[in-house]
Amino acid sequence: MSDKRVYLYDSTLRDGAQTQGVDFSAIDKAAIARELDSIGIDYVEGGWPGANPTDDAFFADRPKMGRGKFCAFGMTRRAGRSAENDPGLQAVVGAGADVVTLVGKTWDFQCAVALGVDLDENVRMIGDSIAHAKGRVGEAMFDAEHFFDGYKENPEYALKCVRAAYEAGARWVVLCDTNGGTLPHEVTAIVSEVVKHVPGSHLGIHCHNDTENAVANSLAAVLAGVRQIQGTLNGLGERCGNANLISLIPTLMLKMGFETGVSPNDLTRLVQVSRLLDERLNRAPLRNAAYVGEAAFAHKGGLHVSAVEKDPKCYEHIRPELVGNHRRILVSDQAGRSNFLARFREIGLDVDPTDPKVARLIDEVKTREFGGYAYDGAEASFELLARMVLGDVPDYYRLSSFRVIDERRWNAQGALITLSEATVKVTLNDGPHMAVAEGNGPVNALDAALRKVLVPVYPQLADLRLVDYKVRILTPEAATAAVTRVLIESGDSKGNTWTTVGVSTNVIDASYNALRDSITYKLYRAGVEA
Repeated sequence: MSDKRVYLYDSTLRDGAQTQGVDFSAIDKAAIARELDSIGIDYVEGGWPGANPTDDAFFADRPKMGRGKFCAFGMTRRAGRSAENDPGLQAVVGAGADVVTLVGKTWDFQCAVALGVDLDENVRMIGDSIAHAKGRVGEAMFDAEHFFDGYKENPEYALKCVRAAYEAGARWVVLCDTNGGTLPHEVTAIVSEVVKHVPGSHLGIHCHNDTENAVANSLAAVLAGVRQIQGTLNGLGERCGNANLISLIPTLMLKMGFETGVSPNDLTRLVQVSRLLDERLNRAPLRNAAYVGEAAFAHKGGLHVSAVEKDPKCYEHIRPELVGNHRRILVSDQAGRSNFLARFREIGLDVDPTDPKVARLIDEVKTREFGGYAYDGAEASFELLARMVLGDVPDYYRLSSFRVIDERRWNAQGALITLSEATVKVTLNDGPHMAVAEGNGPVNALDAALRKVLVPVYPQLADLRLVDYKVRILTPEAATAAVTRVLIESGDSKGNTWTTVGVSTNVIDASYNALRDSITYKLYRAGVEA
């Protein structure tokens, strides 16, 4: 193993789920896991099997990994039980994951107060559990909870715990700054001592951000010898969050010369991955986020603009294209062409960079995004828009009108029911068609009515299903008259998934816009002619 290789471990789906206001569905988890795997994250932690119904559903239909390893998280065996007879541990090792990550106490104070367990028994719990997990799964790692606090108070015992995990066969022993209170100079000093007992090639770091030092602490640990970093996308996590992998990855690769599983080409998707998570969480991206924020490479009129146009190094520490971002000149925005061309290559669209249609598309996207559209999390809508402007997308059908009626009433049994009914008028090559359908909500009713007309003509739509539906209020100051953005994730029986976007002051109209793109994208990708 190269000494310059740093392994990345993402815990967004568990640590990130502990963020206030974050509640991942099993579908969300699967989509995020696939995205993490696609950019080369070495370890993707799925959650804690047996801890809650969401994680149970997710592990029951776990995503297939192409580049990384899928991890299950749990804790060491309980005191007084063997590893083989601990139900919690058995749920984790039997979850079908590629790797098992077990957390255990390494602070003598925590052992006495939180667990009420004998110190030597705690060491045995660590060793027994790691050995059992490795034997059952093949690869196990140990999260040394409260390690830095424990080391400060009783270094001999903290080291005894991590040695027990390593000697039992842990591939990685991860030093955790659980309450986020350790500072970089302390991390450097402590890790420098730990590597004398456990080789750095088997050590990891897990930092929380309570002093705004999680990224700095992680980098300090790497410089002191550790070769695995744990963190989350966009720094999600309880309290103040975890170490932000979105910041760590480009810093390691572009600033410090370390190798990761993320290739330079993968790195250009960093903005896309960061914003995909925000769209999943239905929240606005942080504009001034390092590397990936909309303002990360924004320059306002004046001396900065003049200097950056002559030599970007004056005010840009890296070329923004390296992470999938682009420069913004706020007075006269000239950015975006290279980013668009990269997106065209991703979707297989061969475009002459000098084609005037490219500039027209960029202007169209900027106009739409000013009106509320967001294409970072809606790749299917972006592809359709690009192909419509630069090429040709068949006009599969034309919607003349639709009407949706919602009814709320008490039925004959005295139960309160709500009912949605949609009527659509659609024009196909053979003339006008009309259909009426009921549904579980207005969007479901509208979808059902469209299918009545379209599926007989386009049987490829029979397996189209709506996987997820999200609405964001874009102008909250307008209250109930606000502009809304709707994201619809769709899928089919072949396992393909895609996301489309619609915007309108009417949430049903916005929903239809996203639904129309989903139908069109499905037919276009299937090679259907109008």
